[in-house]
Amino acid sequence: MESHIGESKETRANDPSSSSLSLCMGSSAADKFSDDPITPIGGFFLQPQMDQIIHCTMGFKNPIDIAAIKSHLKTSLLLSHPRFSSLMVRGPRGLKQWHRTSHVDVDHHVIVVHNPVTASSNFDHEAAVNTYLADLSTSSGLSADKPLWEFHLLMAHNCGVFRIHHALGDGASLMSLFSASFRGAEEEEKLPALGSVGKKKNRVNGEKGWWVLLIGFVGMVWFSLIFVVEFALRSLWVCDRKTEISGGDGVELWPRKLATARFKLQDMKLVKKSVPNATINDVLVGVVSAGLSRYLDHRTPNGLPEGLRITGVVLANLREQHRLQEQSDLMKSNSGSSWGNKFSTFLLPIYYKKSSETEPLEYLRRAKVIMDRKKQSLEAFFSYKIGCILMTYLGAEIATWLLYRIVCNTSFAISNILGPQEEIAVGGNPVTYLRVNTSSLPHALTMHMVSYVERADMQISVAKDIIPDPEFLAKGFEEALLDMKEAAHCETND
Repeated sequence: MESHIGESKETRANDPSSSSLSLCMGSSAADKFSDDPITPIGGFFLQPQMDQIIHCTMGFKNPIDIAAIKSHLKTSLLLSHPRFSSLMVRGPRGLKQWHRTSHVDVDHHVIVVHNPVTASSNFDHEAAVNTYLADLSTSSGLSADKPLWEFHLLMAHNCGVFRIHHALGDGASLMSLFSASFRGAEEEEKLPALGSVGKKKNRVNGEKGWWVLLIGFVGMVWFSLIFVVEFALRSLWVCDRKTEISGGDGVELWPRKLATARFKLQDMKLVKKSVPNATINDVLVGVVSAGLSRYLDHRTPNGLPEGLRITGVVLANLREQHRLQEQSDLMKSNSGSSWGNKFSTFLLPIYYKKSSETEPLEYLRRAKVIMDRKKQSLEAFFSYKIGCILMTYLGAEIATWLLYRIVCNTSFAISNILGPQEEIAVGGNPVTYLRVNTSSLPHALTMHMVSYVERADMQISVAKDIIPDPEFLAKGFEEALLDMKEAAHCETND
């Protein structure tokens, strides 16, 4: 949930991996050892305008042992997965396919960086790693001569960066595979506990229950119609008013900066209890709403119109089971939790409110109303199906152009991925933090949050010529959550 890699559009257009695809969409890539076609969604991420690489950053507790990490990778479940041991090749009809190789040379995939990264005069490891990631977002692609993944080891910063092409799978797939491949730090044979989202139980008892179902059905039809029409209009001409965070056509090639906002999951859970039936995602949207309002107050002293709409693109997991899955589930193409790119997008409207005049929990209440309507609708499902139909029958170029227009006509992108709830380890070295970001989009602002153990880190990637101070923005998000926590505590005491 997401070229973009520093080459000119012309150069990337000539890359053979960017050829258009027009295959029928399956639930995920097939689980064969023979050549498999690249699905339309996978092919979409190979298009020049939307070429995407996922960066998964791991901080290590102990100094990096290169030999131990290579040995772990060679014997891990990661290399047994077909996508991580397959090349992209051109098939008999000229279409791109996954071709399983007989041998993966780990030495060609592990990139060791010995020298420290210079981030600023006030050097620190986090800033240095974020500088490295920002450079990767616009300056370096993945070679088609080997499977489309790499593991960069930043020795001076005790950190590793997995670079995985989005055509291989989405964030939920990759997090599941990592959890299965990198066992818990305490017990190597134990699969780490995985985050989960509980399912709501619908009770249909008597006449009242059926009325509730009827009202819910009418609401689903109504909101689906409104949101799908709006989604279509966004792909054509409807766009946000320009603000201090707006991107646009070509911004994916602009230099990037990264900052990290750090949250405690316990704080988010406490805040969500202050509003009945709220979720962690509601809290996240509320935090983003409050943080962006603070940032716009900071950047626009003359103020903005109260209630100004700022629209984001949300990446949503479409799997039947939202929890992370074991490796055996990931390998089943007919599973509801199967491997691949099984996610969609929906539009998220948030509204500017002057931060000094708004009660903190009001942002959460507004976020819950918006998210409830989105969950009640079928917007994400329809956008996924329509995208597949467009890719299949009109070709990748037209489908990509339409989604590119949606990104250009909105103001930000955001995702939230459930991560392991217990500590994982690579080569016996415990992982202290887990973060995700992707290569650049036409948005000037993208946010990707991952929960790991008892914390949640959000990587904030910005076009630095538009948003020169992402650290201020990250601090605003952190303070917004703390303000909500304090307000929730006061309400509880009252």
